[in-house]
Amino acid sequence: MEANEVTTGEVRLSFVHLTRPHSVSGKEDEAKYSTTCLLPKSDTATKARIDAAIQAATQRGISDKWDGVAPPNLPTPVWDGDGVRADGTPFGPECKGCWVFTASSKDRPEIVDASMNPIIDGSAIYSGMYARVNFRAFAYKYAGKKGIGFGLGPVQKLRDGEVLGGSRTTAASAFGAPVNNGFQQATVDPFTGQPLPIN
Repeated sequence: MEANEVTTGEVRLSFVHLTRPHSVSGKEDEAKYSTTCLLPKSDTATKARIDAAIQAATQRGISDKWDGVAPPNLPTPVWDGDGVRADGTPFGPECKGCWVFTASSKDRPEIVDASMNPIIDGSAIYSGMYARVNFRAFAYKYAGKKGIGFGLGPVQKLRDGEVLGGSRTTAASAFGAPVNNGFQQATVDPFTGQPLPIN
C-alpha cells in the first residue's frame, strides 16, 4: 500500500451510506458513498497507520496543493469520540472510547464479507455492524478551505452488531394480527391445482 493508504483493524460503522450515495445538502451532484468509522482507542496500531497516512498526505499537499506551506491547525477527519463534534455537541455514547472519522467517495465501494464474497443484499449493510475499511488520506484545497480528507475504498464486513440509530419497525409490530376482511380464502386442491369450493 502507498504511504497515504490505510486498511483498518475492526471498526464499528455508523452513518452508513455504502449502497446508495447520500448528500448532506440534498444536492444530487454532491451525493457520495460514505461511512463513519468508530475505531477503539485500544487499537493503537491502526491509529498509528492513520497518523502516518495523514502525514504522507500533508507532505503531498504542501508540494501539490498548498503552495509549499501547510495550513496552520490543519483540519483532519479524525475526532476524539470522548470529546465534542465540530459544532460543539458531544458525540453519541457509541463513540465513547473511540476515534471517529468519516471516509467517502463518488464511486461505489466494493463490499465483501469475512470470506471475501461480495455482499449483494443491501440489508446486510447497516449502521452498527463491524468491518474493516480501506481508505486513502488526501490533501484538498476547495472553496477557500484546506485540509485532509479520507477517500473511501473497499469495505469488509466482519460481523453483525446492534443497529445504531434505532431499528426498523416490522410489519408484525406495526399491524398486529391479520385482519379478517370478511373474505375466506379458498384452499387449493393439491392434485389439480384448482380452488376447492367454499362451504
